[in-house]
Amino acid sequence: MTLQWTAVAFFLYAEIGLNLILCIPFISAKRYCSWHLVFNWKIWKWLSPYWNKCFFTMIMVLIVLLLDAVREVQKYSGPEPLHDAKANPNVYDHVHMKLFRAQRNLYISGFSLLLCLIMHRIFSLINQVAVTSEDSKRLQSQMDAAVETAKRCEEDSQLLKRVSPVYCELQALLDEEKAMTTNNQQLKLEVEKLKNQVKAADEAVLRSKAEVEAMKKQAKGLAQEYDRLLTEHHQLQAQVQYPAKKKKE
Repeated sequence: MTLQWTAVAFFLYAEIGLNLILCIPFISAKRYCSWHLVFNWKIWKWLSPYWNKCFFTMIMVLIVLLLDAVREVQKYSGPEPLHDAKANPNVYDHVHMKLFRAQRNLYISGFSLLLCLIMHRIFSLINQVAVTSEDSKRLQSQMDAAVETAKRCEEDSQLLKRVSPVYCELQALLDEEKAMTTNNQQLKLEVEKLKNQVKAADEAVLRSKAEVEAMKKQAKGLAQEYDRLLTEHHQLQAQVQYPAKKKKE
């Protein structure tokens, strides 16, 4: 076996082993998250820009080797090699050996190509399952939180239904208290107005008393002045009458 087909054979064995590890029953769906963590290692992120190129290069190499194996099979399966082999027994064995190697190479390259595609598909499905599992866990946690919130809301609504009559009574009492407060404020305003009116009336009364006192004083002064004038009048009248009597005598 040449070096290239030895490498393809080892690659086939590695693919078979890796696919068996990924497909055997003890690796359940619960371990897909651990595979997802393995796939998220930094080395894969570092190799990710080159991974697609390497994968397509490997596919192209396997396709070329597969076509070469098909060509070899057709070459040694044709009528000419068999016609020459019938003439010489040694050539017959050599042709069948070449045909066997070509068929072996065909199987190796074909299965390598098939398992490479299958392995790539398995990796992508495992990654998708891991992402879906994480999304489902996140959605489950969100759903549980929503259920808890709904339960709390329901409990709060029931509590409000129980407390609503008491709340209505308290609201009615508060309304009455507000109405009483408003009435008290109005009464206070009216009392203030009445106090102002009373104060104004008192001031008016005081002014009236002052005016009355002033008028009394003025009337008293006028009476005194009148008495004084009346006394002077009597004195003058007496003085006038007294000289008249003296003249008659």
